[in-house]
Amino acid sequence: MRVVFMGTPDFAVPALSELVASGHDVAAVYTQPPRPRGRGHKLRPSPVGELAADYGLEVRTPETMKAPSEVEALAALEPDVAIVVAYGQILPQAILDLPEHGCLNIHASLLPRWRGAAPIQRAIMAGDKVTGVQIMQMEAGLDTGPILLSETVPIAEDETYQSLHDKLAPIGAGLLPRTLAALERGGIAPTPQSEDGVTYAKKITPEDAKIDWEKPAHEVDCQIRGLSPFPGAYTEFGNIRMKLLMSKLGGTGAGAPGTVTGADEHGLAVTCGDGNEVLITRVQRSGKAAQPAAEFLRGTKIDPGTVLS
Repeated sequence: MRVVFMGTPDFAVPALSELVASGHDVAAVYTQPPRPRGRGHKLRPSPVGELAADYGLEVRTPETMKAPSEVEALAALEPDVAIVVAYGQILPQAILDLPEHGCLNIHASLLPRWRGAAPIQRAIMAGDKVTGVQIMQMEAGLDTGPILLSETVPIAEDETYQSLHDKLAPIGAGLLPRTLAALERGGIAPTPQSEDGVTYAKKITPEDAKIDWEKPAHEVDCQIRGLSPFPGAYTEFGNIRMKLLMSKLGGTGAGAPGTVTGADEHGLAVTCGDGNEVLITRVQRSGKAAQPAAEFLRGTKIDPGTVLS
């Protein structure tokens, strides 16, 4: 098939690799323009842009796909299908209608649960036990299109955003060749999404990252893991802010919510609103590298009875 690929972050990289490896004709790769990244905040291409350049593919970085000139430029490529993976732009109807087989999206949830921008984080933060990857036929609504292919993935008790991201990305990539082969031979029937169970995975904001120790231990643990390593759930004591990057449920706590009940080689135990503890095992102080909590505590003294805010 003649394919146009649209994607930007690391999550989209395996999908582009799979398309190239499976022999499809990638006519062009659309990705977000270079942004400041890394130390020094120098302009760098997106992860997808870097990979596409390595493959010698044509890379296009329009600020918007809504301009008539961009619709015309895409039409000139005569694509059979467009593959969209976390591209970062809303596509106008003229683009969605252009390829013969439409625009297909790799979405990291089991729709209609977690439509929207942050399905991986929100699934963990909500304490979901399962999630998945689906190939969806795109339409004008937000992740409302029918499903072509799907795979379910369990969410482990110690799952983080990063670990689940790294599981789902190659699974989604692996579904692509099967989907495209079925489309070519007309052997796949889109399945409309259910009208029941719709939830929205809103974009992660700074407010989502601040820990509220009044919440039950289970919710705090899910928040920490769902936002690890980025942006990182955080708490403060004194003038020190620290990101909490890994945790697990502990025993019964003591004191008011936010009270440190233990600070030793096992980690940092903190009482939550339901009287149970969360044990913090990996932290990152502002401006410093992430490290095991036990190592952090050797350089930063936190006495039992300290109340985190």
